[in-house]
Amino acid sequence: MQKQDNEFLEDKEKKVWKSGTFVYPIPAALVSSGDMNNSNIMTVAWTGILNTNPAIVYVSVRPERYSYNLIKKNKEFVINLTTKDLVRAVDWCGVKSGRDFDKFKEMKLTKQKGKFVKAPLVKESPVSIECKVIEEKQYGSHVTFIGEVLSIDASTKYFDKNGAFDISKCDLICYANGHYFALGKILGKFGFSVQKKKKTKNTKK
Repeated sequence: MQKQDNEFLEDKEKKVWKSGTFVYPIPAALVSSGDMNNSNIMTVAWTGILNTNPAIVYVSVRPERYSYNLIKKNKEFVINLTTKDLVRAVDWCGVKSGRDFDKFKEMKLTKQKGKFVKAPLVKESPVSIECKVIEEKQYGSHVTFIGEVLSIDASTKYFDKNGAFDISKCDLICYANGHYFALGKILGKFGFSVQKKKKTKNTKK
């Protein structure tokens, strides 16, 4: 039966390739931890949303990474979204260790004091998400720190005249299969496929 199943899959336009982590694209975030005096930044792609209300997010970290003990000790972290202008810092902070470098200094990034956590925000990031660790889970290679969102700090320059945050102006980047990508144009807004078309007024008399 197993042989028949494999033959069936191989005959289709998709084939069995391999198992692994291939849910792409995903954020390429700069995660800051520690405090204003003793801090670090690490690049994390294993991050995302777990719940809406309350707002719960996560970061998954290998225990050998320098930031792991900072997060474990202080029970907090900041997820800083990244842009095209930050792509070099994103890559560098992912391949260099905080044991050897002050990443804020090396990448000329600015520490910004958070409102609810001791960990610094990255000022150059358009959005910084302050999080408090509420749970830890180890699945194998990584420990997942589950965090409650305490605050979202957004750069004022991306707000429009009506007070709405325009994320399309941030030039955000993402990560997929070993590469960084710039996000492109808007294809539609949530719910556009079922949105009723507005009736146009007939101006003819």
